[in-house]
Amino acid sequence: MTVTRFAPSPTGWIHIGNLRAALFNYAIARQQGGTFILRLDDTDPVRSKEEYVEGLKEDLRWLGLTWDREERQSLRTDRYEAAKQRLLAEGRVYECFETPTELDLKRKKQLSMGKPPVYDRSALKLSEEEKAKLRGERPSHWRFLLDPGRIEWEDGILGAISIDAASVSDPVIQKEDG
Repeated sequence: MTVTRFAPSPTGWIHIGNLRAALFNYAIARQQGGTFILRLDDTDPVRSKEEYVEGLKEDLRWLGLTWDREERQSLRTDRYEAAKQRLLAEGRVYECFETPTELDLKRKKQLSMGKPPVYDRSALKLSEEEKAKLRGERPSHWRFLLDPGRIEWEDGILGAISIDAASVSDPVIQKEDG
């Protein structure tokens, strides 16, 4: 079964990029008899506002877009934490301590050397003592440890996709603000 989703952050009013994503995902779900989910990515407690949620829903309805299910990321944090703990026990996630500025500098340095801006996994080299010290000084974020080799999947529009895992950064699964 085809399941698509539109996952805006309710941190401002809807814009053309939002509309494009919503229209394409809605059309694909409906054309294939699937499910279209409105997933509100409301995990930024400072900038997410209920007025933006309501405005977004009103705009989607005005366009004739209806959703089959609504999810709010902020209401699923217990579920995400349980999954993170399971992955941690399996050695699949790791804690990182770089600030956004430090990460930006790393990316710029790699690009200036003609390399792709891929996270260098430096956090994996930290000792437990170093991690404990950093925890007292700054917030952390968590990354999923990709296996080496190729990542392959079947895309419903593009067909077979295959990429070298070394060409992408380990994805952040939990930001420093939760």
